[in-house]
Amino acid sequence: MSALALLFLVLALGLIGWLTARVRATRFRVGTTARFSSLPGHHGWFVALWTMVPPLVFLIAWSLVSPALVTDTVLNTPAAVQLPPPGFDRASVLSEARSLAEGRSYGAFHELARTLAPAYAAAQDRFDWIATALALLLAFAGGAFAFTRVRPGFGARSQVERVVMLLLLAASLIAILTTVGIVASLLYESARFFSVVPITDFLFGTHWSPQVIDARDPGASLGAVPLFWGTFFIGAVIAMIVAIPFGLMSAIYLTQYAAPATRKWMKPILEMLAGVPTVVYGYFAALTVAPAVRDFAVWIGISWASSESALAAGLVMGIMIIPFVSSMADDSIAAVPSSMRDGSLAMGATSSETIRRVLLPAALPGVVGGVLLAVSRAIGETMIVVMAASGVATLTANPFASTTTVTKQIVDLLTGEAEFDSPKTLAAFALGLTLFVVTLLLNIVALRVVKRYREAYD
Repeated sequence: MSALALLFLVLALGLIGWLTARVRATRFRVGTTARFSSLPGHHGWFVALWTMVPPLVFLIAWSLVSPALVTDTVLNTPAAVQLPPPGFDRASVLSEARSLAEGRSYGAFHELARTLAPAYAAAQDRFDWIATALALLLAFAGGAFAFTRVRPGFGARSQVERVVMLLLLAASLIAILTTVGIVASLLYESARFFSVVPITDFLFGTHWSPQVIDARDPGASLGAVPLFWGTFFIGAVIAMIVAIPFGLMSAIYLTQYAAPATRKWMKPILEMLAGVPTVVYGYFAALTVAPAVRDFAVWIGISWASSESALAAGLVMGIMIIPFVSSMADDSIAAVPSSMRDGSLAMGATSSETIRRVLLPAALPGVVGGVLLAVSRAIGETMIVVMAASGVATLTANPFASTTTVTKQIVDLLTGEAEFDSPKTLAAFALGLTLFVVTLLLNIVALRVVKRYREAYD
């Protein structure tokens, strides 16, 4: 039986358990005025959970174990004697045989894979039926056990609430453990990289050329300072020069000058920029902005301007993060007590003076927090710099010159053909760890600034 059919069967059994337990709990309420600790629905959910949860947990565990069991069974067949020694070739043959057996492919490079495919199909079918039998046995056993507990004095509500609490805790732990796993993998692979390349050479080296690595001194060509500078130049300088003025001015207009009807349709349109996929921004940067920037540079006399300039990527990145700056500035200005604005106007100040000398200073912590969050979003952007920025690592402050970023180099390093254990590939994890630490610090600072701002007007 397929996994999907088995899943629906288990859910159907859970529904049957819910209905029968609810009917039984309703019957022992007939003809009595006694108070019960649980409703019939609580008893139904108690039986349904006992019917569904054990087989579902078993099926999840079985899905992790069964591929190895199937492979071991195939390896014990006579045809498996022809397999090459353990390694890449054997794994390739077994993978093709599995794909043929499951119907995911209709051809194979290795003739031996066609020979092993029937054995794979037979083993998979046998273990699927074993899983079906065990899952149904667990469902019936759990449902029968729970059904015998359905009686007037049983506290089904507390049992159900306890299970729901455990499920919520498990969901929370999955998110936490995922974060821990990401950080642990970055730390482990970065440690492998720094065992080959000294951390000082990586953090303070000024030459980045992973294509030419000297085995005697790999750190000589893996200095990441040009990458850090390119990331800062594009994401924190050029992008912020675009995003801060436009975002702040749009927030001032929407909160202080725009009519309610105008604000009602302008604010959602502005925030739609945050929902545009970054790949669309990348196409816009590569096909529209980059040629326009190059033509402008030629028009003003810069004939050597690159079509993959820092200015093109930074301009589009700034447009992308305008909603972040605008939304935070909007909320910060709107949160300033109206008494401060009214008092300034009552003292004879104009609207512009009130904005410049009262509202903006009062809202400055929130605005700064929004800018820091926007910076962390910008320096972690990938698609725009992949499609519009260059792969050449240079230390230059010329916006018309080619430069690259950390995210661009991570993509290039992990999509090449180098061995995974090589310093070139492991450098991607070191870059990722550095970027993670920087963005984490920016987010912590921004959240602390915003928290302090909110506490000031609570």
